[in-house]
Amino acid sequence: MSSSGFLLVITAPSGTGKTTIYKKVLTRNTDLAFSVSYSTRRKREDETQGVDYFFVNKKTFQQMREDGAFLEWANVHGDLYGTEKKQIEKFLKEGRVCILDLDVQGALNVMKLFPDAVTVFIKPPSLDELDRRLQKRGTEKEKEVKQRLLNAQKELEYMSYFQYIIVNDTVENSVKKLEEIIESEINRRG
Repeated sequence: MSSSGFLLVITAPSGTGKTTIYKKVLTRNTDLAFSVSYSTRRKREDETQGVDYFFVNKKTFQQMREDGAFLEWANVHGDLYGTEKKQIEKFLKEGRVCILDLDVQGALNVMKLFPDAVTVFIKPPSLDELDRRLQKRGTEKEKEVKQRLLNAQKELEYMSYFQYIIVNDTVENSVKKLEEIIESEINRRG
């Protein structure tokens, strides 16, 4: 894949499999870039600093926000997340497709700033399946799982704002669909 550089905004309700999907796409397509977000949330066991997120404390995050370092930022489930401007500018200047992993709120903000961004909403096959996936993931307590399911119902209402919708029935199907979207957009802009 070669490209003329654009933002690819991917969003999904928590637990839908978004991270698994785009990570597989990134490993199979090394010329794509990923914008590593900043977050104040606790690092999970399988996550790496600077690869999955830049994990920072709230004071550092708030200072970066005050300094204008973020393209967008949001409070999600009580934790702060932000997309650094410098990374985005660097990747676009290099002519790369830059993947942004954002919540719905952040995605809508970026869509205002970059109306030519490609937007993808990944949804679970059903809320029951999402509940099962969140339970299986085991990273949240029961109360948090219930909150994430409530948030998912609200987030699903925004699907129509996105250019592409992928139903994550299986990871391999979803990876293939995302790669097809990227290739199609590269060719369209080519």
